[in-house]
Amino acid sequence: MEGATGKAPLGILCWEAGAMPRGLAQLESLVGNSTNPASYSFPVWMYRVQGANIHTILENPSPKALEAMIAAGKEMAAGDVRAITTSCGFNAIFQKELATALPVPVFTSSLLQVPFVQRIVGATAKICIITANGSALKPEHLAAAGIERTDTLVIRGLEQCAQWRKIFEAPEEDMDLPAVRGEVVGVAVEALREDPAIRAFVLECTDLPPFAADIRKATGLPVFDYISMVHHVLEAIGGFQPE
Repeated sequence: MEGATGKAPLGILCWEAGAMPRGLAQLESLVGNSTNPASYSFPVWMYRVQGANIHTILENPSPKALEAMIAAGKEMAAGDVRAITTSCGFNAIFQKELATALPVPVFTSSLLQVPFVQRIVGATAKICIITANGSALKPEHLAAAGIERTDTLVIRGLEQCAQWRKIFEAPEEDMDLPAVRGEVVGVAVEALREDPAIRAFVLECTDLPPFAADIRKATGLPVFDYISMVHHVLEAIGGFQPE
């Protein structure tokens, strides 16, 4: 458990401690990352959920991990937490179960923003989803996030990027963070070049918000991510006042 003292309007269900690749630990050092306290202008309660990790959430969603998250969410909701999110966009698969089980609003993934974005950019426009792992992002994740129309989606995974894929192939190796930034922006630029109908980006991964401004600058398009989603919900519940 982290940040459990004092009043925290937002609770974050995080992966368990000591079970993450070195690269993910490095990404946590960047402001904008979901598990970096400096990413927020308000208190947060970060709850490390035992049994929640890359294998039980991203690769093979586990009912036991869901049970552990529900238990952690109930503990947070019994305190001052007024909304609960998670530290991995692939938790979208558990959106219905978590929202049903917990007494406060639950928003598991930035993918929940996709239906909203689809409507504000127009029926013929495309949206590019940049995800940590394109092969792991299944139709079930999209459906669980309330995404009904998929023909206008352009999905780009980062697992083909040399530095990023260390998370999966070489978890004990350090990542070159400047190179990762270049990879992420490069994926966005290439997607737009290949499909000029793209009118917005949605970043699935909670490690990607630190690169959102770079994507906006390189493409000139709106970028919706984990942090934009958090601010939306926190304003709605009165959890903070934007500067």
